Amino acid sequence: MPPTPDTAIEVRDLVVDRGKKPVLKGVSTAVAAGTVTGLLGPSGSGKTTFIRAVVGTQKVKSGTVEVLGRPAGSKPLRSRVAYVTQDASIYPDLSVKANVAYFAALYGRGRSEAAAAIERVGMADHADHLAGNLSGGQKTRTSLACALVIEPEVLVLDEPTVGLDPVIREELWDQFRELARQGATLLVSSHVMDEADRCDRLLLLREGRFIADDTPADLRAATGTANLEAAFLHLIRDLERAD
Repeated sequence: MPPTPDTAIEVRDLVVDRGKKPVLKGVSTAVAAGTVTGLLGPSGSGKTTFIRAVVGTQKVKSGTVEVLGRPAGSKPLRSRVAYVTQDASIYPDLSVKANVAYFAALYGRGRSEAAAAIERVGMADHADHLAGNLSGGQKTRTSLACALVIEPEVLVLDEPTVGLDPVIREELWDQFRELARQGATLLVSSHVMDEADRCDRLLLLREGRFIADDTPADLRAATGTANLEAAFLHLIRDLERAD
């Protein structure tokens, strides 16, 4: 996907090594503003490394990553880009309310913004509960509230639904779609192929390379398959035959 004036994330020829082993092998893409882009692939394919490069916490060997027109991780992006890690980034000895209030204060937001973020993720009834006593899904929601309190233009989520029951997964994806409708750009990683149809565009990553960068509908059409899991397998088999 070529960059446009409405591109929120632009990656060019990104190479990342871990030790002497290449993790990302010259990947390039452009993520349109106001969309949900799914980053899919098996464990070990390089998804978390790619995400860390986008938020500016990953040392890269070569290539460039720009977010909202600026180098990834640069100071002006700190209040515009939010990152929700795979493991909940919250303080277990603080309440939900205190956790969100802390992150709100870091970015100059007040109690009203913190309360709104908690309400937005459906955690108002648990606001006074200690984060350490929450279920996995509730911890994920609290982490999301801590990210949403800054009202980010770009929200990056690393496998936010892993291990969650189907009802919570559905609710979280509804929230992701609503954020995109309101103008935010979301990059969401997953290894669960049935989440792919919820995205506007898909980046399929395998062994450090993108093997697809397309819409779900166009990916199915290009591979002549009925579902995205079959499309992914079709692409892998084509690569294997080419090798």
